[in-house]
Amino acid sequence: MARVFTLPANPSPRHKRQRNSDPRFLEGQRMIAEAIRYLAQSDPHKNQPAIFLLSEHFRTQFRMSDLPPR
Repeated sequence: MARVFTLPANPSPRHKRQRNSDPRFLEGQRMIAEAIRYLAQSDPHKNQPAIFLLSEHFRTQFRMSDLPPR
């Protein structure tokens, strides 16, 4: 049986950095969402594999904290 050791890390305010969103990243996120919407509206049963593929990419490649550009 393996043992897992965790080392506590104290939060350091020096390492806290501001996250800036890349506009290209957000544009890609918006385009994938529009593609999923288009595929779902045109023929959901026929386009189901493509929707699953885009959905998987959307869920794994984007951060939940990204916001659309204003």
